[in-house]
Amino acid sequence: MKPVVDGLEQEMGERLIVLRVDIHTQAGQEIASQYRFEYTPTFILFDEQGNEQWREVGGLDVDRVRQTVGGE
Repeated sequence: MKPVVDGLEQEMGERLIVLRVDIHTQAGQEIASQYRFEYTPTFILFDEQGNEQWREVGGLDVDRVRQTVGGE
């Protein structure tokens, strides 16, 4: 999954910011609790105002990301 996310991050440039959270750390556990996820990988897409647009658990629909963010 990492190569897919890395490629998408590179492709989308400044239109997409990817934050990777290690839920095995204290900080990661706090973030997981705040955003209510417990399974990895979990992908959550937020808009510019920080509102959750959608989330996926287990896999990532790259085309959905492109459509939501406005990929080329």
